[in-house]
This record gives sequence, C-alpha cells and structure tokens, in this order.
Amino acid sequence: MGEHVYKSVELTGSSRTSSDEAIRNAIERASKTIRDIRWFHVTDVRGHVEDGKVAHWQVTLKVGFTLEE
Repeated sequence: MGEHVYKSVELTGSSRTSSDEAIRNAIERASKTIRDIRWFHVTDVRGHVEDGKVAHWQVTLKVGFTLEE
C-alpha cells in the first residue's frame, strides 16, 4: 500500500431518531459530493429536549477522504 494524504472536513448531521442515524445522514449526504471518504471521528454530540424527551440529535464529526493523484 502506498502512502496516502487525506483531507478532512467537519460535518454536522441531524436526526429525530438517534445519534447513529445523525452520523449516517451526514456521511451519506457528504458522499454525494465528496469522493473516497475513508474515516470519521465524532467530535460532539448534542440534542434538543421537548416535554422531557429527546426530540432531536445533532452530531458533529470530521470525515477524512483520500486526495486524488
């Protein structure tokens, strides 16, 4: 395997269901315009509470992708 150089960008995904879905939403949406995403790292998880229940999740993550030759 050759040496690789990666670029990373920060994304924030959201979901009414779960933090995992918020991550998936962010990565799936970014994959439409960013090629070769290889990894992600969650940097922040937060949510919104309504009537004593979690109403919304937001997850901030960094994703890394391979730079093209």
